[in-house]
Amino acid sequence: MVEFVLNGEMMQADDASMTLLDFVRLERGLTGTKEGCNEGDCGACTVQVASMEDGELVHRAVNSCILLLGQMQGKSVTTVEALGGDHPVQEAMVEHHGSQCGFCTPGIVMSLAAAHIEGRQDHADVLAGNLCRCTGYAPILRAAEAVAAQPVPQGPDEAALLEGISGAGFTELDEFADWYVKNPDAVLVGGATEVGLVLTKELKQPEKFAFLNQITALQNIEHEIGGMRIGAGVLLARVRGAMVGKYPQFAEMLRRFGSVQVRNSATIGGNIANGSPIADTPPALIALETSVTLRKGSARREILLEDFYLSYGVQDRAEGEFVESIFIPEQGDTLGVYKISKRFDQDISALCGGFNIAVSDGIVTKARIAFGGMAATPKRAKAVEAALIGQPWNEETIATAQAAFAEDYTPMSDQRGSAAYRMILVQNLLKRFYLEQTGTGRVRVVGGIS
Repeated sequence: MVEFVLNGEMMQADDASMTLLDFVRLERGLTGTKEGCNEGDCGACTVQVASMEDGELVHRAVNSCILLLGQMQGKSVTTVEALGGDHPVQEAMVEHHGSQCGFCTPGIVMSLAAAHIEGRQDHADVLAGNLCRCTGYAPILRAAEAVAAQPVPQGPDEAALLEGISGAGFTELDEFADWYVKNPDAVLVGGATEVGLVLTKELKQPEKFAFLNQITALQNIEHEIGGMRIGAGVLLARVRGAMVGKYPQFAEMLRRFGSVQVRNSATIGGNIANGSPIADTPPALIALETSVTLRKGSARREILLEDFYLSYGVQDRAEGEFVESIFIPEQGDTLGVYKISKRFDQDISALCGGFNIAVSDGIVTKARIAFGGMAATPKRAKAVEAALIGQPWNEETIATAQAAFAEDYTPMSDQRGSAAYRMILVQNLLKRFYLEQTGTGRVRVVGGIS
């Protein structure tokens, strides 16, 4: 039984695998929340979810189409109907003619309402996950800017409502670890941005789910001696915040990871454990010499992230074992991260690369380079690294290292780019990193957006 608050009213549901979108539309008749793509891309289904985080009530815009009710345990959901029609965002959308056909408008309103509570001013980023094909974004952005300085309307006391909800599902890490050993066939649900597609697109219904979002031990970011440990359940929105002051290029790449709604649901552990060769976080993390802690029951082992990926779709993870956390060792900011895609916002990478190169007295002393989209797994460019280490940091060395990419990768051709295109890109990106680090200019990356 799942208990949560919906528009100020206590709800109970007995099907934890039902999507939140289906519940609000089919069970509650709240059809203001629209079904568009049903895969977390268009934003028509955006709702606002509030939960207690470190003793504070935090509001986030999320895609309800790929969220499952089991993830809503102990949370408060607000749909467009609860805004009442006179919310400042709604009034601004009318005043600035931000709506035409209206199908996308409820989702846009909910994205802006959540951003209004958060006090966000980056309205273009806020709306990157909401498609509008009629009005276009200029009047919508004007509406967002107009409402930014207005006070947040008083809603129901969500914190008080959530206090009355009893716990259900996994809340303790040890309990879950023991259970998973006995139920290794269960589908682990962190953010459900991948699992949700299994239900909505593949139309498969797994028999067992394990919802991990209430296990607070998986949601910590801790600064330990020697580095930073990030729990597998930490949202990518929070990971980005942790990277802003430490590795700004990593944070900037994460700004283009999906959309606000996706980053507010997806977890770092899910992105790593899913094992996609075009996942955006592994290249940067591998370049940073990140290790991953795997747990089975009470036993833990730690391996380098680069060794976690064995082949396409296969990871070094035993039955009943799960990703518990990652550890990024302390180091200076010598990291460059580049995402190449056909669109700037909310697009799957043709490739994504991380360069971690240190230079002392004009000589390369460290080089760790990794790419996604160039092989069956996220993979280091060890031949390129060898061509750099111990050599002068100059254009001659870069030219030699560029040629070594052919030893590291045999990329494939697909709808996102040909093998030749990808090889040119990785070579150009090394040159770009060099030019940016030396301050001698920038190189145009042919055929891609970065």
